[in-house]
Amino acid sequence: MRIVSLAGGIGGARFLRGLRSAVPDSEITVIGNTGDDITLYGLQVCPDLDTVMYTLGGGIDEEQGWGRQKESHVVKEELAAYGVEPQWFGLGDRDFATHIVRTQMLSAGYPLSAVTEALCARWQPGVRLIPMTDDRTETHVVISDERGRRAVHFQEWWVRLRASVPAERIILVGAEEARPAPGVLQAIAEADVVILPPSNPVVSIGTILQIKGIREALESKTVVGVSPIVGGAPVRGMADACLTAIGVETTAQAVLDLYGSPLVNGWLVAEEDAGVALDGVRVQARPLIMHDVEAAAD
Repeated sequence: MRIVSLAGGIGGARFLRGLRSAVPDSEITVIGNTGDDITLYGLQVCPDLDTVMYTLGGGIDEEQGWGRQKESHVVKEELAAYGVEPQWFGLGDRDFATHIVRTQMLSAGYPLSAVTEALCARWQPGVRLIPMTDDRTETHVVISDERGRRAVHFQEWWVRLRASVPAERIILVGAEEARPAPGVLQAIAEADVVILPPSNPVVSIGTILQIKGIREALESKTVVGVSPIVGGAPVRGMADACLTAIGVETTAQAVLDLYGSPLVNGWLVAEEDAGVALDGVRVQARPLIMHDVEAAAD
């Protein structure tokens, strides 16, 4: 089979590890979210792409779900000693190497899709990983705090503020000009099935769907989604804060309604959400908690 999966960070990466185990002979293409990308210390950081690459390549810190295993933070400590900001986003020493290579290649004129392919040549993730676009896009969040109403980068809202300040709007800057990266639309056109893993429906899957032509291409395919909401709460992270920002309830039903029947043909929910339904969509209930690779594969 030819399978395409859209993916964000931790939840998407762990689901993909199970998918790869469940269908080892299939050809899997992963379209990764780049709305979370941020420039730090002059380096281009792609958190979601790296989380997928490290997880599938065996280099992820399993406990926290992001960053490299056996990591050290000497460079971070030295930067802090110089008073360099931001200090709320910590990169490990091993992780720095990935961002240095990426930034050097981007500066030399290579597009992000080519850079991602080169980085994956080391990690051998067992899937083809493509960024949603080679164009620069960044997710920003409009908030109001003691400094007034302002827009901050998604990473500042997510990491520094821990989504504690309500989001008034979530905006993908650059979405109108961005085009799908080479290979994205072709992979969708050739896919037997497309899977939406339990990634954040607003700032991961929802971001990818904003790139011109992707949602339209998916609507002609068989698309199966896995609910990121179990029993009225996100399994991990703060997806509820993102859903609230766009006026959507934190339920498996509401997320299905958000995606809609023109996009989704099948919807997998947790057993406690078995009552979810939408005309034109086949819904099935299964255990969704990915305790390990075997559970994710099931």
